[in-house]
This record gives sequence, structure tokens and C-alpha cells, in this order.
Amino acid sequence: MSNFVYVDNSNVFIESKRVSAVRRALVSNIYDAMNKKIIDNSYRLDFGKLHSFTAGSDPTKIKRAVLFGSRPPANDSLWGIAERAGFETIIVDRNAANREKKVDTGIVTAMMRDAYTKMDKSEDVITLVAGDGDFIPAIETLRDDGFTVELFFWNHAAQELKDACDRFVALDPHLDHLAF
Repeated sequence: MSNFVYVDNSNVFIESKRVSAVRRALVSNIYDAMNKKIIDNSYRLDFGKLHSFTAGSDPTKIKRAVLFGSRPPANDSLWGIAERAGFETIIVDRNAANREKKVDTGIVTAMMRDAYTKMDKSEDVITLVAGDGDFIPAIETLRDDGFTVELFFWNHAAQELKDACDRFVALDPHLDHLAF
């Protein structure tokens, strides 16, 4: 089996900092961390380790790994690090209100295009690394059409999204392993 991996950078990165804040007792639980906007700024997610983790025991099985996110400051090194780790990066501009837009739809577009043009549904697995429910319609369509879809994310991913996938892999127990 081969793997196609699609990662929502901001989602997995920011939520890793929230999970770490809970682990370090900076806040009592993940929902307080979200509501009170508490994160652990000392935690750094290692995209090389994330790439390897989503690949399972054989990184050569990844046919495509794409990291989606918004344009960083000019001095940001994250995207170069992600590319060296094996990710193709797709960067979009923020809107006039400096809000991230087009990332979820970009992931869905790439995932759907790849599914119907590059994948063998009997052999390939789609891995989504994101946690919000916006992906549910695409996941349901892909599964209805015979594709296998797995979700890698923090435990507090939308329950409906977890339920929509064939398999859910919680990243929380691997927080230390995924650290830079």
C-alpha cells in the first residue's frame, strides 16, 4: 500500500502547542486552552518526524506528502524545513483581514484530484492531518467511492470527522516523539 498525505500546517502546528500546554499544566484541559487561547510557545513540531510518523514503517511508501498553509514572514524557515523533510509545500496568501483562507479547500481539491487521477483505490491510502469538520463531505465522498481514508490528529479533532474516516490515529501520545 502507498500513502498520500495532506497536512493542514496551521491546524496541526497550533493544536500541537495547545496539547503541549495541557501536558505542561499551563491550562487544565484542551477546551480551556482553546477558549483562553493558551499555547505552549516553547513546543516545536518537527515536520520530518511527522512525515515519518504518517509513513508508518516504510517512508518510501509515501507517493505524495503535501503541507498546506498561509504565507509566513520572509525570515520564517518552517517551509524550507518541511520541504527538506519530504513535504511538497503549498502556500497561500492571507486575506485582507490577515485571516488564513483557501487552505481547507486547497487540501480538499488536491485530495480529490489525486484520488481520481493518481490513486489506485485498492492499493493507496489517503492520510489527512487536520482536525476540523470542514473535511467531512470530501471524506464521505471518497469513502463512498471505495477509497481508504485515515485521520492523524490530536484527540480533540472533531468527533464526526474521526467517525467519517476508516481509521483515526491520535497524535497526543506521540507529542514528545514529534517534537523538534
